[in-house]
Amino acid sequence: MTNVPAATAAVPCEEMLKTVRAAQATAKLNDADKTKVADLEAKGIERCNADDDSRADTFFQDALSLMGK
Repeated sequence: MTNVPAATAAVPCEEMLKTVRAAQATAKLNDADKTKVADLEAKGIERCNADDDSRADTFFQDALSLMGK
């Protein structure tokens, strides 16, 4: 039996980024949450550029959770 690494199941970070940006366009956030979402997006982009899709997706998912998605 072979264990499949979790990274192979990750959504491509570019797709998650599109989802985050679409959610931001309609999200009703206070200034503090907007800042948190922007910070998580920046961290996700950094990880995405480093080909670390799994960690990028984690940051993007946290941003989506803040936006109630």
